[in-house]
Order: sequence, then structure tokens, then C-alpha cells
Amino acid sequence: MFTSRQIHLASRPTGLPTHDNFKTVEQELPELQHGQVLVKNAWLSVDPYMRPRMIDRKSYIAPLQLNEVIEGGAIGEVIASNNTQFPVGTQVSNLAGWCTTFISDGTDLTPLPASDLPAHLFLGMLGMTGLTAWAGLNKVIQLNADDTVFVSAASGAVGSIACQIAKLKGCKVVASVGSDEKAQWVKSLGVDAVINYKTVDNLTEALKQAAPEGIDVYFENVGGEHLEAALNVMNDYGRISVCGMIANYNAETPQPGPSNLFFINSKKLTVQGFIVIDYFEHYPEFLAQMTEWMQAGKITSEVTIYEGLDQTVDAFLGLFSGKNKGKMLVKL
Repeated sequence: MFTSRQIHLASRPTGLPTHDNFKTVEQELPELQHGQVLVKNAWLSVDPYMRPRMIDRKSYIAPLQLNEVIEGGAIGEVIASNNTQFPVGTQVSNLAGWCTTFISDGTDLTPLPASDLPAHLFLGMLGMTGLTAWAGLNKVIQLNADDTVFVSAASGAVGSIACQIAKLKGCKVVASVGSDEKAQWVKSLGVDAVINYKTVDNLTEALKQAAPEGIDVYFENVGGEHLEAALNVMNDYGRISVCGMIANYNAETPQPGPSNLFFINSKKLTVQGFIVIDYFEHYPEFLAQMTEWMQAGKITSEVTIYEGLDQTVDAFLGLFSGKNKGKMLVKL
């Protein structure tokens, strides 16, 4: 008999979540039935998109349920199997979320490609995170080599990869981050200009100085002041790829939008929101391209790692105070 340690949503947060909104439980798992496997997770992902799912309202993804495990990406290994498609030792990606072990019939498991690369990369650069950046630039707004690209939250998991992809495509890239340390790191990725939005008096003016000829593409991760500045500096026929708006995820009341939304009309802008699950059909193309870049040393990955299931909530909350550089992961 195996026991699974899990983190459940205990109550729905108001504003910034606290530890009181979560609880750790232990559940005994039943004996494996025919076609089932037992998976032991080794890596868990914590992501900003999990926060809107904690609200009980209709959204693009079904709300997380109270007193159930927090769903999310994970990498694990099959440690017992009654399924010939998943023999013991198979490494798999899954969405079982914040738990140490779980039983699956295999339909929700994806074997990792044969590779010498660290498994955790398939939660980051070679997984949903990397695909989000790649699809947001290449499929959503059709990036061009002569584009000037603005990326907000550029030191985060998706933003840091988006910066590198845009540079590899030949673009000029302006990045926004929240500390001088992160600015130095993002600058080392090859971007053309970095703005520490916490130290500038006026983000629009800082963006104008960084991109005096305007910006053609905005990869949106933040919302709020960043979106307003981007709209101010966008060139005619600019394109905005909306990945997320983390600035408002913990707002206790609805926040008014930027005061300059009329620029969408007067500048003939294209604004396209997207969810990465709509682009999974492109995963083989993405994986081939990213692997080629990695093997050639043209793109790099940074991870911030917390150790142990008990640190998962701290890792998640750290996303909203800027404690991550690159992808935030929990190692079990």
C-alpha cells in the first residue's frame, strides 16, 4: 500500500494567497488495477496561471476545486505498472499537480522523449513554458526579423525565453524586470535594452528612450502600467501577444484597464490573447527547434528550485514577489 502526500486548496484566496488557503494531506492509494500505473513525482511546477484558477468563476480553465489536489505540471517516474505501454522506469510528464505519488490509467501521461537532457527542462524550456513563449511569438503574432519587441516580466520563466527567441529571430528586444540583479541577468541573454520598472519615474518615457523608433510587438505578461506604456509607444499596425496579466491576479476588486485603449483603434493594433493548450499540435516543431538551439548553445535556461513538497506553497507565493529567476520549480 502506497501513501500520497498532497497539497489541497483549503479555501479560496482573497487578494494575495496565504498558507491558510492550502493544506497538506496524506491519502492511502488503492491497489493497482489492470491498465494502471503508479507514478512517483520528482519535479513540480508552480505557475502564475494557477492563481486565477483559485477563483470560483467561469474562466478559460475550470476553477480548482476545494479540498482537492492543486492541479499543475509535474515530471515523475513509473514505479509500479500494470500497463505495458508504461513499464517501470518510464519518465512521464503529467498534470497530477502538487502530490508525491498518484495512480493513472496512462491517458493523462506523456512519456518524455529519449534524451540526455535533465528531466526538469520538460517543465520549463522544453515544456509548456517554452512552448508558450515560442507559440506566442511565432504563431500568435508572426514575428518578423525587423520587429522591435517589448517583453514584460522578462526575467520570468516565459519572458526570459521569449527574449531569447526574439533575438534569435533577429529582432531588437527591450525587456522589463523588477530589480537591478535581474536586469544584469537579462542583459546577459543578449537583449538590447533593459528597464527596471521599479526604479524609473515614468515607464512610458523609459520605454521611449529604450525604443526611440517605437515598438512593433509587445509580449504581454503583466498588464496594468506595462500595457499602458506599451500602447503609448506602439507603432502603427503593432501586434500584442497577451500571455498573461500577473499585475491583476491578486486584485481584490476588478481593476480598470489602461486609460489609452483608444490607441488600439487609432494605431490599427492587433491584440491577440492565447492559451498554450491551443498550440500543442505544434509541439514537435517547437521541440525540434528548441533542442537545436540548445545543442548549439544559442539559448539558455535558468531555474529557481525549492526543495520538498512542504516548500511548494512558498515557491508559488514567491512568484508574486519576484523571487524567481527563470522557471520556478519544486524538487521532491
